[in-house]
Amino acid sequence: MRTGVVAALVSASFLLPAFSAPPEPPAEPLPARMADTGGGTQLLTAVAPDTGSTTGTLTWWDRRDGVWAESGSAPARFGASGLADGETREQGTNTTPTGLYDLPYAFGIAAAPAGTAYAYRPVREDSWWCQDNDSRSYNRWTEPRPADCAAAEAEHLITYGTPYAHAMVVGFNYDRPVRGRGAGIFLHVNGAGATAGCVSVPAAAMRRVLAWADPRARPHLAIGTADGPTAITRY
Repeated sequence: MRTGVVAALVSASFLLPAFSAPPEPPAEPLPARMADTGGGTQLLTAVAPDTGSTTGTLTWWDRRDGVWAESGSAPARFGASGLADGETREQGTNTTPTGLYDLPYAFGIAAAPAGTAYAYRPVREDSWWCQDNDSRSYNRWTEPRPADCAAAEAEHLITYGTPYAHAMVVGFNYDRPVRGRGAGIFLHVNGAGATAGCVSVPAAAMRRVLAWADPRARPHLAIGTADGPTAITRY
């Protein structure tokens, strides 16, 4: 083949469009991939890599014009023993229950952050959360602590200065409490390390969540793993 012909073919090859695979469609936002979001227009998701993890991410979302959009996120901590399916979780295991839960009300030792619209209960000297399986007040806030709730089986809320500066009650095992399933699961401010089963975030993030949460939007909290039997998308 003559040199001029070869040069012409090489030059022409540069004019051909390069082949490339079609672009991947953008991933749907996490709430759009979930089985249920609670029916409201606000949602919090707490996702851990797997059930053995003690850290992950809390994200809060708003549904606008039928589309879910991220409104904020923060690093999250989970139970010292990781996560467990909320339907079979056992009390005293230091695991965070997976599932979809409502958020009945907020509370705190500190005053409610500016902009808080959620019902916010101040912690007082006689505020307790009963975790005694033999008490009629099991998994309930009590003021004062009732006689049938042993102090050793209850949290004296005011003694948890940093973690309970701001918190929200998570509706795990709350409406019809099952004895032995667990009590006192909250979304609260970080303490020194992993939690006893709650979800915790930095103080600034907790304040942002409280200023963001709108009870009219019926926010829920979904807790789960990235995949597997406790994948957050199953809830």
